[in-house]
Amino acid sequence: MPTLKPSTLLTSAVLFAAVIIYFLPPPAGVSVNMMHTGALLVLVMGLWAIGTLPEYFVALIFFTLAILLHVSTPAVIFSGFASGTLWLVLGGLIIAEAVRSTGLGERIARLTLGDKTLGYRQLITAAVLVSLALSFLMPATVARILLLVPIFVAVAARHGLQPGSTGYTGVMLATILATFQCGTAILPANAPNLVLAGAAETLYGVQLIYAEYLWSQFPVMGLVKGWLIIVMVCRLCPAQTTDAGAAAPLPPMSAEEKRLAVIVFSSLALWATDFAHGIRPGWIGLAAGVMAMMPRVGAVPVSLFQERVRFGTFFYIGGILGLGAVMLESGLSVAIGNAALGLFRLTPDADAANYAVLSLLSTFAGLITTNPSQPALMAPLAGHFAEAAGWPLKTALMTVAVGFSTVILPYQVPPVVVGLQVANLSIQTAIRVTVPLAAISIIALIPLNYLWWQLIGYFGP
Repeated sequence: MPTLKPSTLLTSAVLFAAVIIYFLPPPAGVSVNMMHTGALLVLVMGLWAIGTLPEYFVALIFFTLAILLHVSTPAVIFSGFASGTLWLVLGGLIIAEAVRSTGLGERIARLTLGDKTLGYRQLITAAVLVSLALSFLMPATVARILLLVPIFVAVAARHGLQPGSTGYTGVMLATILATFQCGTAILPANAPNLVLAGAAETLYGVQLIYAEYLWSQFPVMGLVKGWLIIVMVCRLCPAQTTDAGAAAPLPPMSAEEKRLAVIVFSSLALWATDFAHGIRPGWIGLAAGVMAMMPRVGAVPVSLFQERVRFGTFFYIGGILGLGAVMLESGLSVAIGNAALGLFRLTPDADAANYAVLSLLSTFAGLITTNPSQPALMAPLAGHFAEAAGWPLKTALMTVAVGFSTVILPYQVPPVVVGLQVANLSIQTAIRVTVPLAAISIIALIPLNYLWWQLIGYFGP
């Protein structure tokens, strides 16, 4: 009798759970549509987590079932395609392939890191530091990942770390995870940070200030988190670099490289100054992608769009954004948040317990909704938490940010999945690093951040 694979059993369990939830009579105060949305959430998130089907195909399943089951209107279901984030992904995919195919990625890598062969730990450290530094200059996580991954692919190859090797995996994961997780400590660097800032202003009239956000988040969730990523990647993906010897001299820049360099660095400048001109990062990224393929002006042929760009990523991100919008529109996100709040009692003068509850609640909220939706789910609850705990409102809002800085499963964060696909890494491979990294962050980093806030008096008098 043939034995079923674990992935098959898990897929069957997800399907069974989704069907049960769909047909269960709704409890008091819960609508039938909310139950149907919950069933769809279990199905889609479960399939993304297991990885038996390609992520983009699961996204297509979501679009199909959401329309056929009438869980929301087409405008909400497909709202991700109106998001600047999605078009930033498309522009970034084009730029990433152009950086790789023209050789600009290797040139930037050699100019940045030099021609000397680095040890493996030095290489991982360089990947994290470059990712962290770029987070201060470039406010779009997807764009940073799409720029850095091709560069570090070239760096890894020059150090004898070929795709498929453990060392290559380590370099890619260090780059991708540091770009997102360390970036959560810098206000304009990531989409969830900006969603939280927007929600704070809209709901409470509270403005999150760049310097205050950096002072409260960056020492632990930026610097210490970066150090932890280096340690974990070196331990979980051990490797040795090889001495590449004297590198061949760089050839003069081709006309294509020069034009692409102008496009890339102009985009960086526009992303870094978005506070001045107000153009959203998505439209800058899309314009950069179009310019890169423009005949006689760009750097790559327009045929690259059909031949090399992976559109699966585009539909996957659209599915994630659409699922988050459906959850918010149906009221499921608020219902889940209120149910979680009902399980905990907050009391004044118990800062450590209150901080643990809110930070962990925000962390695990990422398992039931997408990362950009985490602050949208948690911010409306921050006022209740602040009042119950006797905290300043900003402290409760900043604690929400502590939560979404920790990634448990890669599918929670669209830019991370984009990076994995560009680097040709599976979600299962990334999970072997993200889960232990999340466990240590919860056990050590979140409490360490509490001690930092105590030191700076962030819980109020």
